[in-house]
Formats: sequence, structure tokens, C-alpha cells
Amino acid sequence: MSGKLTTHVLDTARGCPAVGVAIALWSIAPSGEKTLLKTVYTNADGRTDSPLLANGALQVGVYELAFSVGEYFAQHLQDLPTPPFLNEIPIQFGIADPTVHYHVPLLASPWSYSTYRGS
Repeated sequence: MSGKLTTHVLDTARGCPAVGVAIALWSIAPSGEKTLLKTVYTNADGRTDSPLLANGALQVGVYELAFSVGEYFAQHLQDLPTPPFLNEIPIQFGIADPTVHYHVPLLASPWSYSTYRGS
């Protein structure tokens, strides 16, 4: 069985899924060198239309999801400072078992964020 990587973004300031957030997926080599694997956007449910990695593409290693929330919040909320307090939120995580599902959600507002390993 091959594993997969998924994510979703919730806008905690407005209490809804975050639609149209750009997400860059990076692979990070042991040397620290980053390779961009893909850039996707969240859909109406705050999720991506398909898994970020699946069908054997998920490998043991370190990855980073970079969520471009600054542009998203600038489009949906007024009176935010320039530059924004949070612009791009990078989350680095390790994949130890590429046969299971890793879900990395982001709960964000213009001022804070949290994440966890979901299912």
C-alpha cells in the first residue's frame, strides 16, 4: 500500500475554509537543499483537489509546505498592516513511513496559526 500526503487550510479569523490559498510543496535534502515539487491552490473546501503526493511518490524524508496566507487575508479582511504579520507560513515535517496517510492541516488567522498531524 502506498501512502499519501494531504492538507487543508481553515481561516480561523472568518470561521470558514480558506479558498484560493497557494501552497508550495518542497522536498528538503539532508544537505538542506530545497527542491520545489509543486504549487497548488486550495479549493472551495479549503483542500487541494487531489493528494499532494500519492501512488508511490511519497518517500521517506523531510518536506515543507509553504502556505501563502498574506495574499489570502489581504483579499478577505480589511485594515491589515503592510507588510502583513504572517505572509508565508512554512511547515517542515518528516515522513518516516511512506505507506501511510500524512495529513498536515493549517489553521490560520492574520495573527496566528497552528498545525498537527491529522488523519
